[in-house]
Amino acid sequence: MSMERLSQQIDAYVAWKRELLREITRYQGWLEHNRLDSDSLSTKLERALRLLQTDHITLAFVGEFSRGKTELINSLFFSGFGQRMLPSQAGRTTMCPTELFYDPRSERSYLRLLPIESRTTSASMAQFKRSPRHWVNIPLDPSDAAGMAQAFTQIARTKPMPVEQAIQLGFHPDMLEATGNPGEVLVPAWRHALVNFDHPLLRKGLRILDTPGLNALGSEPELTLSMLPNAQAIIFLLSADSGVTASDLEVWQQHIRQLDDDAQPHLYAVLNKIDVLWDDLAGEVFMRNSIRRVQEATARQLGIRREDVLPLSAKQALLAKVRDDRELLARSQITALEELLCERVITQKEHLIEEKIVNQVIALLQNSQHILNLRLEKVRDQQGLLDSHQQDNGQLLFELTARTKEDHAQHHRRLLGLKANQRLLKHQGDMLRAAVPSDRLEGHLARLRQELHGCWTTLGINQGIVHFFRAVELDLRSLEQEADIANKMVSAIYVRHNDENPLHPVEAPQFNVQRYLRELEQLREKADQFRLHPMTLMTEQRQLSQRFFDTLGQEVVGMHHRLRLEVAQWANDALMPLMQRTLEQKQLLETHMLRLKALAQETQLNRRRGLDMARYAEELEEQLAEANDMLRALRRPSPFQRQAKVINLPLAHRRLGGGESA
Repeated sequence: MSMERLSQQIDAYVAWKRELLREITRYQGWLEHNRLDSDSLSTKLERALRLLQTDHITLAFVGEFSRGKTELINSLFFSGFGQRMLPSQAGRTTMCPTELFYDPRSERSYLRLLPIESRTTSASMAQFKRSPRHWVNIPLDPSDAAGMAQAFTQIARTKPMPVEQAIQLGFHPDMLEATGNPGEVLVPAWRHALVNFDHPLLRKGLRILDTPGLNALGSEPELTLSMLPNAQAIIFLLSADSGVTASDLEVWQQHIRQLDDDAQPHLYAVLNKIDVLWDDLAGEVFMRNSIRRVQEATARQLGIRREDVLPLSAKQALLAKVRDDRELLARSQITALEELLCERVITQKEHLIEEKIVNQVIALLQNSQHILNLRLEKVRDQQGLLDSHQQDNGQLLFELTARTKEDHAQHHRRLLGLKANQRLLKHQGDMLRAAVPSDRLEGHLARLRQELHGCWTTLGINQGIVHFFRAVELDLRSLEQEADIANKMVSAIYVRHNDENPLHPVEAPQFNVQRYLRELEQLREKADQFRLHPMTLMTEQRQLSQRFFDTLGQEVVGMHHRLRLEVAQWANDALMPLMQRTLEQKQLLETHMLRLKALAQETQLNRRRGLDMARYAEELEEQLAEANDMLRALRRPSPFQRQAKVINLPLAHRRLGGGESA
């Protein structure tokens, strides 16, 4: 029942996004009809549409091997097939990170597998994903459940390999199974798996990341540096009979816990396999108390809330769903996790879309509506003047036209002044970008590679990493100083505008470097954590260490690229609200002048002139009514807000941790 609710929640979420797409597209047409569109405004709306179209929800399942991650995924999402789809038998089954998603651009479902030998290259996983030729492609037929399940067994495939070669690929020999042949071990055959098929939940934008055990989080740096931080929720699997083991705690502390620092992914722990605690002789009360004690101990050890530790049995839940056994399903306690996915993860996504897209579009639409309201007021004033001067309204029309022409000239001068300020700001934007040039970052990376390659000692690694992060931070601090100058310049322009328009002040947008400094600090902490680990300096781990620092460098490059794009975007958009308002007023005055001239040139009766002016006012009222309609649609609560209102539950108590940053 709860998975039906999750499906309904995602349906509502997708329908809400579709409604937002429709209203933003409608707003674009409205702007064009009213001659209020501009290049900068179009760019902003196109960006909002693109964000909505590419949005998805990612759930990552993490934990040591044999904790039941894949069985839980089978139970949550694939029980409708009547069998286990992903391999989840006892022992080590998921041997490589596996992503499940739906790609509407692909004509056929597929399983793509990246050979483990790709670890010897310096290419990132993101680069490999853009190049299908490196992958082994296996077509999938969603109507053939048995055939799909057979294809998925490839994910668990291993291959024999000399231990020296396995070490070069970044594996620690103690964590691999022996083949029985001297000096030979079993390693995963694949480095990464991509599963694209048409499943109702995946079609709606849900993506699933299943991670292997074998301490893969340490041997695949991109998992912890990129993939996991981009997930909306991380489900950390534990076994109820053993609680938090030493290896569980190590994975949690080294790779998971710090991800919650900036309230990005939500972290939850699942105590799986509670059926091992079911004891008919001891009774139901004893069993529940035992589970509660393990739940409370787990929450203390992991440092999270007790309600974020969910005891369940994935195996019994899967059996219950396949057999349609409601009693067993209730006893498996999987409903609590399904409710959590409904109420917290999707709600978090709704909140981010409201912050990043909806509120910005509403502000733009309100600004356009304000300009049109001013025009309507002016038309009504002039209409009143016409009515009170019936005898000489021909002359009055010429006077109104001249007055409108004067207003137009004033807005034209303001627009020229803003364009001059825009050129100054563009120059300041160039100086901002000059503080963080890509070639300087490449120089920092080149020095880091040279220092690491030349001296794999504690001192060499420490100096290389410390120097690298210090150099990047100094660049960001230099950018922060330039940003302070640019922010003051923008604030002064807005103050002048607000002084001229005291009834309708506009807040100046400020460029903030702090977010990037925090992100750099988090990457520095991960680098420190890795370089201080005893395994890092082991000769046989050089390949893994090199790949970690290469991946780390790519993350810094990605952050740097986003920063430069934001600098350029900010420099282009900082004055956009003022430019938009002034340009809209100028365009409306131009339209109004054309109307007034047409009225003045007519030789018909005065009544006809008044009727024409009334029709113009009526047209403006219709356009304002349409703007109000769009505003109502955009302000319509997100699906979860509507649900919370229906059951009279304050939204603040329903959301995890209150508001999140966009």
